Amino acid sequence: MDRPWSRVPSWVGAALRPELDGTTDDIIAAVRAEVPDYDRPLTGRFGSRITEGVTVALGQFFDLLGRDEALGDSTVYRALGQLEHREGRTLAALQSAYQVGTRTLWRHLGSSTTARQLPPEVIFSLAEALFGYIEELSAASVAGWADEETSQAGSLQARRHALVEMLARQPPPAPAEVERAAAAAGWTMPARLSVLVVEDPVAVAARLPGAIGADLDPLGLVIVPVSVSARSTAAASTGRGDDTARAPWADRVRAGLGGRRAVLGPVVEAAQAHRSAALAQAAWPLHMAALLGPGCDAALVRADEHLLALLLAAEPDLAAAMCERSLAPLRALPAGAAARGEETLRAWLDAHGDVSATAAALHVHPQTVRYRLAGLREAFGGALDDPTARLELAVALRTPPLARPEPDRPA
Repeated sequence: MDRPWSRVPSWVGAALRPELDGTTDDIIAAVRAEVPDYDRPLTGRFGSRITEGVTVALGQFFDLLGRDEALGDSTVYRALGQLEHREGRTLAALQSAYQVGTRTLWRHLGSSTTARQLPPEVIFSLAEALFGYIEELSAASVAGWADEETSQAGSLQARRHALVEMLARQPPPAPAEVERAAAAAGWTMPARLSVLVVEDPVAVAARLPGAIGADLDPLGLVIVPVSVSARSTAAASTGRGDDTARAPWADRVRAGLGGRRAVLGPVVEAAQAHRSAALAQAAWPLHMAALLGPGCDAALVRADEHLLALLLAAEPDLAAAMCERSLAPLRALPAGAAARGEETLRAWLDAHGDVSATAAALHVHPQTVRYRLAGLREAFGGALDDPTARLELAVALRTPPLARPEPDRPA
């Protein structure tokens, strides 16, 4: 690393030091006059840091002249950068202060008796040494500012992590506790929200206005503020329509995922965030295993659009028992007949018993459907005309394959 001060004769520093004893006060006065952010009384931490910074900088500069040594302790200048960050300022004012201070010192050097007697090549080396030295001080301040930025960002993220964890907790914490945690995290609690389960939640949250994320164990969560119109809220509460799913906020979530797979919990009031989180977390493994049924191949799925699958997954033993009983007549058939029967039953139930609609869905003639249904009625007895048995059969046909017991086919 270049050390331009090493090219200045060592005696220059000792000769210049006594001639520049009053320069510290002049530099501080010039900085206060020319940098608006520093035009204030030299009191408290601000005053002590600026005075210390100028004093140490001058002494260290003269000490370095003629030495092939790296800049010594830069703690003072890193601290100046940290102070700027803590007081909410950018580094622009401090960089200006360095420039003003450098110009002021150079003017004093030019007017000193020793400097006027120096040969041109030494003057050039002295100038190079001064500007190189100030660049290093400035770099130390930049590093200090960046350290503070990283520290505060990490602290803020830690508080937001705690808040996300709190919102997902069951039973939920007291509202006052949540409000204190939100204030500490610098986050405004929305009236309504949805919880997103996704990998790399902090990065996703950064792409969603007003969202916060945390990489919890075992799943990452993002709390997404939701702005829902009165019409959408009414539709959601009655179960009619899909205005909420098509709302701009949902589109922003899809765009913010960057291709990641995710599950979005239902829109709830902030106090019910744990409900949204629980549904999204329950749907995540089913989504990853493609067991949520139609639409589960999309990157983003809505947990509240797959409540039946979640219900069945929550009680796998009961789901398996229901499937075993409801689908037993199919299992008694040969494999080919069973497959056709299952396909026909699913289409017929979806069509609410309309033979023509069933035939259209299966791409067969209506007479074929009637023929198959006759065989199925014989196999199922009166179950196809019993509302409860028909409902159980419809649910069993929508049960994820992994929840169904393996059939014992007739020989």
